[in-house]
Amino acid sequence: MKKVLALFIFDDVEVMDFAGPFEVFSVANELNNHDLFDIKIISVNSTPVRAKNGLFVNPDCSINEISKADIVIIPGGDGTRPLLKHKEVINWIKKISLNAEVVASVCSGALLLAQAGLLSGLKATTHHQVLETLRDMAENIQVVDNIRFIDNGKIITSAGISAGIDMSFYIVERFYGQSTAEATARYMEYSRFIK
Repeated sequence: MKKVLALFIFDDVEVMDFAGPFEVFSVANELNNHDLFDIKIISVNSTPVRAKNGLFVNPDCSINEISKADIVIIPGGDGTRPLLKHKEVINWIKKISLNAEVVASVCSGALLLAQAGLLSGLKATTHHQVLETLRDMAENIQVVDNIRFIDNGKIITSAGISAGIDMSFYIVERFYGQSTAEATARYMEYSRFIK
């Protein structure tokens, strides 16, 4: 059965934070007759999002139109800062995370997970320039640097930007096995993940 994957985007999202994971999951899906994932691009509302450096992206639906997903990806970027005070977004992250199998952040997306209380008592990482901000958000988060991603079971956090690609291959492998992840990496010519 396909996994519903919700990939959240917002104004000033870091492009590779969402596009890197999108490509990994999309290629894995394509190589497997589109039987692995039902990928949904989600935004606060369904209007186009202006990512960092001016790239416009059209979401599939708004946060009000999806309340359940198997996998939730929260990317980072400068746009995370205003969202920390956006109660509707934080409540949506809490709600959609309840029944998800995996909730993962890329870069400063970890700040949104922390604000939603999802990192409490866990190890977490983020972009190296945001580590101190994450440490200041809650004393009960063990912030780790110099690591690509950290798997706490349901909650996975990754470091900055390109680390989200590594994390995405890891998630593909976790659900669909090493051979699926490696075939995806070979197609993408991403030698870092091929064992």
